[in-house]
Amino acid sequence: MGKNGIIKLNFFALKLKMSINKKEKLFRQKAFTIIEFMVSLAVFTILVSAMLGTFALITRTTKTAREKTILSSLAINYLEIVRNMPYAQVGTISGNPVGTLPDAANAYVQTLNGSTYKIYYEVTYIDDPADGTVLAGTDPAPADYKQVKMGILNTGTGQVTNFLTTVVPKGLEGTNNAGALLINVIDSQGNPVSGANIHITYPTTTPTLILDRQSDGTGQWIEVGLPAAVNNYHIVVTKTGYSTDQTYPLTGSNPNPTKPDATIVNGQVTKITFAIDLLANLNIKTLNSLCQPISGVNVNVRGAKIIGTGPPVVYKFNNSYSSVAGLIALNNIEWDTYTPTLLTGQSYIIYGTSPIQKIDVLPGTTQTYTMILGTNTTAYSLLVIVKDASTGTALEGATVHLHKGGSVPQDYYGTTGGSVWVQQDYSGGSGAVNWSTTTPDRYFQDDGNIDANSAPTGLRLLKISGRYVASGWLESSTFDTGTNATNYTILSWQPTSQSASTTLSFQVAANNDNATWNYIGPDGTSATYFTTPGVDIGSALDGNRYVRYKAYLSSTDDKKTPVLTSVNLNFVTGCFTPGQVMFPDLTAGNNYSLTIDLPGYQSQTIDPLTITGNQSLEVLMSP
Repeated sequence: MGKNGIIKLNFFALKLKMSINKKEKLFRQKAFTIIEFMVSLAVFTILVSAMLGTFALITRTTKTAREKTILSSLAINYLEIVRNMPYAQVGTISGNPVGTLPDAANAYVQTLNGSTYKIYYEVTYIDDPADGTVLAGTDPAPADYKQVKMGILNTGTGQVTNFLTTVVPKGLEGTNNAGALLINVIDSQGNPVSGANIHITYPTTTPTLILDRQSDGTGQWIEVGLPAAVNNYHIVVTKTGYSTDQTYPLTGSNPNPTKPDATIVNGQVTKITFAIDLLANLNIKTLNSLCQPISGVNVNVRGAKIIGTGPPVVYKFNNSYSSVAGLIALNNIEWDTYTPTLLTGQSYIIYGTSPIQKIDVLPGTTQTYTMILGTNTTAYSLLVIVKDASTGTALEGATVHLHKGGSVPQDYYGTTGGSVWVQQDYSGGSGAVNWSTTTPDRYFQDDGNIDANSAPTGLRLLKISGRYVASGWLESSTFDTGTNATNYTILSWQPTSQSASTTLSFQVAANNDNATWNYIGPDGTSATYFTTPGVDIGSALDGNRYVRYKAYLSSTDDKKTPVLTSVNLNFVTGCFTPGQVMFPDLTAGNNYSLTIDLPGYQSQTIDPLTITGNQSLEVLMSP
């Protein structure tokens, strides 16, 4: 190839190289442009989002400001209505005081800027303590002035805004021709219940006055300025999870209510106390002697509380039920003493119950009542119930001899069912893990503040330098009931009462491993304590073989101490009934005699004894 050919070839190569470099440069320029576009888009998105957020914030702020402006305008206008009214007319249509202002059920309705508002009032009399109080009896005219609460409801948002103002009468106090109502709400122990709902209607038939109030921190509410009326104020007191108490009208079925609808007298204060407490549950079991459930048993359950003295007496709780699969479940009932009884016309008779005959249902607890039933083959039987005369607790292991005289003498023998663990001596000291009949005076442990050896025999707080310590506790040894098919029934102790400023209380624990001890009180939790002897233990510990108790002694007076001399813990294994024995298939007659013997108690004899039907007999034994 000549020189010219070489030059042409080099020129072509240079031209090709320049072409490639140009295209590569163009490609790089285009790629850079795409990256720039993506970055710019991201920045733009961030700026738009920030602008939208700012816009939304401005919108919300504007909306809130507009809402406040509307509420302020409504408040000014509608409170001005109240201020321009005659004092005597400041009240609500169905409230106290009565007036022309609308209450919640009769609210004004107004639509502004596309939103609908309801405006209503609540007016109450205020008793100014500066001139005396109703409670102290130093203010015969307690309606000093009126407080007006105006509510504005935004129906779209459901938000309620309240405004308060006070209206004062010219000259003398607001009303002279009126009375006052003092409502006191307490629980089963007499403690005040705050936040209880109080519903008052007047008159009781076609009410023109409807008041809904709440008890304060002391459990009270004072309603002043009420028109005078005789038995015409109906009051119902409730609280979520609590029982209900109320006044009752005078009717043909209840002509003498224990708490009649209230009477208001001009210039006087009517005081009424209502008692409410936590709801409870009661499970009634209907079983045969083999612990098998019996269905279709008709049972009447009646409480001890009455709402009318009669005649006839009107009970607050008095209902009949039929068992399903051997169970009647009464949920959310009031604390009371309940007595279940068989309805007549059935083919069963009661062979025994646990607890005996009735059960004390405590607030906030779930308790069990067991009825052991047998076939009613004759119209004559005798259920003997044996109790301690001083404590009323069931006595186990008593020998009961029923003798029938006449031309064909007959003898019947029985032993009261159920079992009881009795400990009446602690002088043996601590260190015994398990309780034994050979060392019945031992216990497991104490906190070092217990004296178990001072005379007379009994537990006391430790005395140091002539002064009792403030508190102490003792934990019993383990008692073995022999089976996990155990129902614990009654816990009692002696003495049944203590000196003022001292307290004796208990908790009980049970398990099946003789190792896990979780102590509980009457509501089934560790937060409560047994403070009254002879009450039902409840069902929380049932189904456990091993049991212990813990005694707590305390005193607020270093010169006094509580004393514990004995503890009785009743339990039932299987379907035996505590302190009871049944004699079925008897014949009628007045030629029977009954003898009961129990070690440590005086023998009891009843002679003659007449058998007239299916009856029960309670015998009290004295040591």
